[in-house]
Amino acid sequence: MRNSVRKLRSSQGLSQGQLGTALGVSRQTINAIETERYTPSLPLALSMAKFFEVSVEEMFHVDESPADDHDQ
Repeated sequence: MRNSVRKLRSSQGLSQGQLGTALGVSRQTINAIETERYTPSLPLALSMAKFFEVSVEEMFHVDESPADDHDQ
């Protein structure tokens, strides 16, 4: 699952540590989310979206296969 966390965090001038503190998670968790090695829980994803004032769908993007394009 792709995400825009790094872009959103950087646009607000926050370090990974500062964002982690604001959300109650570690800097390492933020790094793992940004590098797409970890998909956050739904409560954390909702907290992140609320923090950045965007929808969860704007922040996280499911990779779609070409076959999915025909279903839309």
